[in-house]
Amino acid sequence: MGTDVQSFAVANLRRRPVLVEVGGFVAGFDPGTTSPYINYATPLPGARPTARDVMELIEAFRVRELKPRLEFAPDAAPGVEPALREAGFGVEATHAYLVCTPERLAVPRGTAAVPVAVPATDEDYRAIDAALSEAFASEFAASEEGAARLRRVQEDGGAVRFVRAPDGGCAGGATCSAPAVGTAELAGVGTRPAFRGRGIAAAVTAALTETMFARGARSVWLEYSGEGSRRVYERVGFEPWGTRLYMSLEG
Repeated sequence: MGTDVQSFAVANLRRRPVLVEVGGFVAGFDPGTTSPYINYATPLPGARPTARDVMELIEAFRVRELKPRLEFAPDAAPGVEPALREAGFGVEATHAYLVCTPERLAVPRGTAAVPVAVPATDEDYRAIDAALSEAFASEFAASEEGAARLRRVQEDGGAVRFVRAPDGGCAGGATCSAPAVGTAELAGVGTRPAFRGRGIAAAVTAALTETMFARGARSVWLEYSGEGSRRVYERVGFEPWGTRLYMSLEG
């Protein structure tokens, strides 16, 4: 599955507005933001980059005044991490990922009563973006650009789902990319603190996963940030499969 996830990472980056391919790497850039979580690179499965390949990749970031940064499944390209370390890259994080297949998908008890909605208006997208910013302790600021990116996910074959708050805003939500190479990435599952413990994360995760399977995906994968969220995803039918490595170059 590591190769499938890595092949997906390549295909997903190729959807970026600006694409650079060099020395076995694919780098995707969005001129609308300088966020390192959107502007990054990943290796082709099996890539064995040389020192020159890595330097050319670094230059692709430097000319855009961006931090050189990669996300990848190390078991799908074991020669990449040593080459990056040799060039001075450090590890930001190592995240485990979980995978769900159609036969494993389950709707946890109680979540069927949580009404999951599809955003329809600009105000819906703004509310979801603001809710996710709050859910992730303002790791990113809510913005018109963020709301627009959510709309693009929905309009470009992916999906955005959310649960409305009593005031008509968003209590929590998540996104899922359009399927590629048979799989799709579910990301950004977040619930505003005031609404946690109500089954919102499980409900939107199940709804998005079911949507992707209906569109032909053979699997859906996601990363998790702690044991509490892992248990939520496992109740939906996700199970551990491997790890993803995040590396960047400072200075």
